[in-house]
Amino acid sequence: MAWTAISTRNETPPIARGGWLDALRFIVATMIVLHHFQAAGPIPLAESLHPVFERGGFLLTNFFLIDSGYVLMRVYGGAVGRGAMSPGDFFIKRFLRVYPAHLIMGLALVSLVLLSAAFGVAPRNPEWFAWDQLGAQLTLTQAFGIHGGLGWNAPSWSISALIGCYVLFPYILRVLQGMGLWGAMAGVILLYLAANEAAYAFLGYPVYQMPMKFGFLRALPLFILGMGLAVFSEKVFVAPRLARIVGISAAVGLAVVQWFDKNALISLTFISLIIIAAGAIPVVNPSKLIERASVVSFSMFITNEVVRIAWFGVANVLIAKYALSTGVQWGIWCAGVLAAIGFAFAFHAVIDDPMQSRIKRWLSRSKIRHRPVEQGAMVSLEG
Repeated sequence: MAWTAISTRNETPPIARGGWLDALRFIVATMIVLHHFQAAGPIPLAESLHPVFERGGFLLTNFFLIDSGYVLMRVYGGAVGRGAMSPGDFFIKRFLRVYPAHLIMGLALVSLVLLSAAFGVAPRNPEWFAWDQLGAQLTLTQAFGIHGGLGWNAPSWSISALIGCYVLFPYILRVLQGMGLWGAMAGVILLYLAANEAAYAFLGYPVYQMPMKFGFLRALPLFILGMGLAVFSEKVFVAPRLARIVGISAAVGLAVVQWFDKNALISLTFISLIIIAAGAIPVVNPSKLIERASVVSFSMFITNEVVRIAWFGVANVLIAKYALSTGVQWGIWCAGVLAAIGFAFAFHAVIDDPMQSRIKRWLSRSKIRHRPVEQGAMVSLEG
């Protein structure tokens, strides 16, 4: 491979919508839905097809967290680094992007539980709806050692963890800028490996198996790794043809190693290569369909668990009452997955997008300085 395929020339294409990063965003969001729904079928997919449907959840979360650091670094790194956006402004923008939708879905789930109780329908797993956990979930503090990580809209722990990452983003950025390209890359890789070894030494399990109440400690090394990958992407030009080869090879490699076992560190390497490759491919002909699907990904992430609880709360009653066949149950399961995706599109169109438009107008009238267009194709799964 000629050296011209990889160089430190400043030719990295700007991050843009409608390309591979957006496609990855929607793919990962869909896989997250499947992961959360897989155990609700007549036979869990992890048993009937492959264990990856269960154990792969940690990989999807890893991708989510790394990608968040990567895209936020590429979208906001320049503005925050040169002082055009203050740390407080950055945090407010990101917090207002994720919290309103989270709060709406949290309150919707509370309403669903109370309404079911009023009709005398008790949840099959009442421990998932313990009231002493609700406060931490609604305030997104469950990833900081506060009781409340299990049950309710449980996937929101990763949003909680990212709130802490938002606070530290400007300061991590400053450190990475002072380390240089290769120093930053070495630093973020060693940080993750050190965090993994520390988790093993003190807790007896890898960092990705940390309990949800320590979610921030799990998320931060991955978020920083994503920021380091962005430094690499912005400083090192990778020819589009090579990027495609690397991306496809890494995706195949990830599928192969996951077929056999978790292979966490190898899988993490493949995920990093996929993200770098996707970011290196210029968006020549942006797809409006892919862009549209990608912007719904946050809604898919924040709503799918609530849809799952509501859908199968009704489905399980019908299955038990009418002794529905296995084939019909699989039909209900497939319809549930489609309902989760459809609900996300509706939630985005009717609630989240209009609400964010109002928030952006408010920000534009306030003293908060912001980039007028968040051009990042994948401003992480959280929006």
